[in-house]
Amino acid sequence: MWTGIRQIAPNRPLANIGFAIGAFVRKHHYTLVQNLASHGVGRSLHEEPSEVATWPDPSERRKMHEGLVFTVEPFLSLGAERAIDGDDPWTLFSDPHAPTVQYEHTVVVTRNGPAVVTLPS
Repeated sequence: MWTGIRQIAPNRPLANIGFAIGAFVRKHHYTLVQNLASHGVGRSLHEEPSEVATWPDPSERRKMHEGLVFTVEPFLSLGAERAIDGDDPWTLFSDPHAPTVQYEHTVVVTRNGPAVVTLPS
């Protein structure tokens, strides 16, 4: 998560986040769940930019701009590349079954880099 957050600055590609996290994951022999992504935050939970990949996505062409608010929430695993729904609206399972962890922060793009607004004060 932090390696992705360090990529945040105005006029930089959103794709830098996924490429940085992807390099970290490869180096440490993890996998990334690639059907759960970061997302914009505003008056409601999931806003633009929608589906910000936390894995390398060469098709991503959007750029960050000052004032943009979104999450950085990679799902690292010891083998899974997808998540599947459980029996209720909140439960997810890794596929294939493997230990998986997710961390998340909400950030604001500022001229001085990322402002992490979900850190405890």
